[in-house]
Amino acid sequence: MERLDKRIAAASQYSRREVKELIRLGRVTVDGVRTASAEQKVAETAAIAVDGQSLTYEPYLYILLHKPAGVLTATEDRTAPTVLDLIPAPWRRKDLSPVGRLDKDTEGLLLLTDDGTLNHRLTSPRHHVDKVYYARVEAPLEEGDVAAFAAGIPLKDFTCLPARLEILSPQECRVTVQEGKFHQVRRMLAARGKPVAYLKRLTMGPLSLDDALAPGDSRKLTREEVKALQNAVGL
Repeated sequence: MERLDKRIAAASQYSRREVKELIRLGRVTVDGVRTASAEQKVAETAAIAVDGQSLTYEPYLYILLHKPAGVLTATEDRTAPTVLDLIPAPWRRKDLSPVGRLDKDTEGLLLLTDDGTLNHRLTSPRHHVDKVYYARVEAPLEEGDVAAFAAGIPLKDFTCLPARLEILSPQECRVTVQEGKFHQVRRMLAARGKPVAYLKRLTMGPLSLDDALAPGDSRKLTREEVKALQNAVGL
């Protein structure tokens, strides 16, 4: 059982305050009956509607964010804005967290969810989930870089798993990795003498960055997108 206003806020973009006003105006029904109490306890199976439009209960939330540069991949920070600050307030659930990390200066696709099992599997190298990045570098790329990535780049503290480097132009490339260690793509390219000038994540497994999302914008995943991610990691 859960409070009605909390349930509606979690299933929509209404804030708790807006939900209370909708209820006061008689625009909310529970199992076909108009309700007057935001504090009413409702079961998971309750049929809730606002202005006659049914709301679907979602046990987990899955959000696609176009992360801009200059924002931390964190849930809170005292000195800098975080990705959670960009999410609409009604979606900021207690356990909502990023799936993997993008460093402060990297932009692009970031998934946030409170589904801990999916989060763990998507970030574990054991499940072989590809993450694809676009990079611009400060020195010309060479075929030797492609071979080095395929062999696994040795860094100071670990050796990267084999990765794919696709040269798009002398100073542009796509990098595909299955790990997500701190600054990994930047460090791999720097190890080859190719410092990164710009980095953007394009995909995670079957999920691609939505071209309609401007930096800082977000949306919920579709059911089809969630199912594709679950299938990709054996859920």
